[in-house]
Amino acid sequence: MTAERMDPEGAKRALPHPEARPAGELAELQRVWAGPKSWRIVSDVNNTVIGYFYIATAFLFFLAAGILGLLIRLQLASPGNDFLSQETYNQIFTMHGTVMMFLFAVPAVEAVGVLLLPAMLGARDMPFPRLGAFAFWAYFVGGIVFFCTLFFGVAPSGGWFMYPPLTGARFSPGIGADWWLLGIGFIEISAIAGAIEIIVGVLRTRAPGMTLAQMPIFAWTMLIFAGMIVFAFPAVILATILLELERAFDWPFFIAERGGDPLLWQHLFWFFGHPEVYIIFLPAAGMVSMIVPTMAGTPLVGYRLIVVALIAVGFFSFGLWVHHMFTTGIPARSLGFFSAASMAVAIPSGIQIFAWIATIAAGRLKITVAALFVIGFLLIFTLGGLTGVMVAMVPFDRQAHDSYFVVAHLHYVLFGGMVFPLFAAVYYWTPAFSTRPLSERLGKWAFGLIFAGFNIAFLPMHITGLIGMPRRVYTYPAGMGWGVLNLASTAGAFILAAGILVFLVDVARNLRLTESNRAGDVWGAGTLEWLPNHSFGIRSSPRVTSREPLWKQPGLAQEVEGGRWYLPRTATGARETIVTSPVEAEPQYLMRLSGPGWAHLAAAVFTAAFFLLLTVKAVMLAATCGALAIVSIIVWMWDSDPAPTEPVDIGGGIMLPTYASGTLSHSWWAMVILMLVAAALYLSYLFGYLYLWTVSPATWPRTAELPLPSSALGSVALLGTSGMLLSGAHWLLGRVGGAKVGLSILIGFGVLALLSGLALDGLSHWRAGLRPQASGYAAMVYANLALQLQIAAAVLVMAGFAIARILAGRLTTRRRVVFDNLSLFWAYAIGQSLFGLLLTHGFPRMVAS
Repeated sequence: MTAERMDPEGAKRALPHPEARPAGELAELQRVWAGPKSWRIVSDVNNTVIGYFYIATAFLFFLAAGILGLLIRLQLASPGNDFLSQETYNQIFTMHGTVMMFLFAVPAVEAVGVLLLPAMLGARDMPFPRLGAFAFWAYFVGGIVFFCTLFFGVAPSGGWFMYPPLTGARFSPGIGADWWLLGIGFIEISAIAGAIEIIVGVLRTRAPGMTLAQMPIFAWTMLIFAGMIVFAFPAVILATILLELERAFDWPFFIAERGGDPLLWQHLFWFFGHPEVYIIFLPAAGMVSMIVPTMAGTPLVGYRLIVVALIAVGFFSFGLWVHHMFTTGIPARSLGFFSAASMAVAIPSGIQIFAWIATIAAGRLKITVAALFVIGFLLIFTLGGLTGVMVAMVPFDRQAHDSYFVVAHLHYVLFGGMVFPLFAAVYYWTPAFSTRPLSERLGKWAFGLIFAGFNIAFLPMHITGLIGMPRRVYTYPAGMGWGVLNLASTAGAFILAAGILVFLVDVARNLRLTESNRAGDVWGAGTLEWLPNHSFGIRSSPRVTSREPLWKQPGLAQEVEGGRWYLPRTATGARETIVTSPVEAEPQYLMRLSGPGWAHLAAAVFTAAFFLLLTVKAVMLAATCGALAIVSIIVWMWDSDPAPTEPVDIGGGIMLPTYASGTLSHSWWAMVILMLVAAALYLSYLFGYLYLWTVSPATWPRTAELPLPSSALGSVALLGTSGMLLSGAHWLLGRVGGAKVGLSILIGFGVLALLSGLALDGLSHWRAGLRPQASGYAAMVYANLALQLQIAAAVLVMAGFAIARILAGRLTTRRRVVFDNLSLFWAYAIGQSLFGLLLTHGFPRMVAS
């Protein structure tokens, strides 16, 4: 048997499969990948362990939010009910929506990706194991503390959308809103960290030969999911920053009488919020696209068309945010555009549904619990999509807006479109990790109760809304015709809860997670995650030549288990995975992965503490935790760039280098994605800056009130100096044996010039008499400076880290990844700062002239 191979230089050759490897090599591999036991397991970074933690935590929040939902239904079961007070009810419905959206939905699908992607792609682990572990622990600590505010009476009560002016300091003087703003903003940052890892993992760590056209659909959906997070989440992070600055320092971004506008929050929030619906849906659709072919016993119909549809959904979703603002006085032409876009997104979604139906028709569907949940998903999500088209029509939306019709639509789309596929995924993939699958008998009972309970709970809400019941009310009078329908919804909610309880019983009885002796491929699936697994993933990484390699490459499972493919042993004595090219997936170099540790865990805890302590105004303690977080990150990163070695044999006659820098490096790709996150954050700011100019131009200054042009030129000169010093550092590092002290001086003075340019800019506005409390314009000017300093502070930390490595002899002409990453972000900081100067000094002069 032969297989087409590609060596690192790009020359194709046909090589026989290597012979089976000695048992000792497997034992050595298992030793290297062995994780800590007992309580020390919290220091592990393996994607399987982190995936378990992620899923368990997300489901814990699902149960907690579900209990809050039952309390809501008890309160609304009858007219004039006093089961909950108004304030308690407001806190509960705010926390229910917030937990479901921010602490369950996105983390749950991200967790499934972390757990499945490496094995599905033929990799040993995610490319940044400690970053993934950091993201989880930050989410865990921040989420638990945030949820516990409910027990101390300081939970937010402004709704999961937190609209100003209700959530401003005037109408919400307590710290409940601050918990939401700082807690959720921080948790979104951890989601971005996970997204960076997923993008690099999907693009750079696929099995050799697994081209983009042969990648599993679930991997496609996770790639698009992570890309959408990169561009959508910065908008809500900016919104939380602006509102917290307003609450803490009286910077009037959302106060209309002082040149702000509360609708700016809605624009920023829904620019994140509507894509988030598809951020949640797309991975769930990817799960369905993996389950349906297996249960039907036939390849997925329309693979390429589905990929195009997925990309189209991701693209369209960013043009729908005004869909939530049809009643806010938006101009008629804009209403028409966004209404058309809201209806157009149904087309690519429909393509996926028809492809699943065609796949079922082309094969013979096995009626398993996973298949039942998929069928339930198809029915419920289709109904939710139809009501979505209804509310996309402006005349209907004006009637149904903020009624229980919208509540019903939201749950049909989100619960039907995400929770049903998630349950299907649990029943489908459990045999890949457990000694036995979940019970088909109990699972069918769980499905029946969940499906019936969901429809009994939420179908009547369509009618309740159409006959006039508004959402977000804690009680209602008798005689409105809502009582019977609400009672039915409450009964349905408890039937749904009974189904969840049956599922929990099934999990408790049958789920037995193990590193070996797993139930395995009980469904006869075709993708790589069903290969025989160990704690470190697959035994060896095969060359993939089809989309369903277990169906199209006979004997592949036995070959992989026998170590007859790439990397059947540890080539360097460390944890490793192969880095491949982003399109054709040809081997490029061998990546050495980080192992268990405590620094990333400490960094997560201290970072969470920094944000949470700011909420209660413990500034000095928060600053201490922030400093400890930076120290922990430096300790964590110190060994993340191991020294290059000679090329090693990965099997099949292929020798790979163990180090890469520049565009070949996986960390270079991660840094580029981080820069895109920063750019998305700044573009959101640019939108807000220009938006306030359109709604309150009278508060903008005259030319005589602006800083002198010479001050801006001084900042430009300092930023230019910083850029020249960066170029000088590049030149000096390029010399063989470049001077350590000289390189350190260039980096140090270059960062000092960057910070000085920003300081001079801030000083110029202050000397001109501009104060951030004066108007929305002034607040935006200082917000620009704050965003620039935020980037510069990151550059300062990275520069200090690079200088320390230079002096320790760990940064050289060849071992230069740390410097390459610094220079990328440094150059971005200079570019963004120059644009900020043009915006805050040039644009006001242009519009004032």
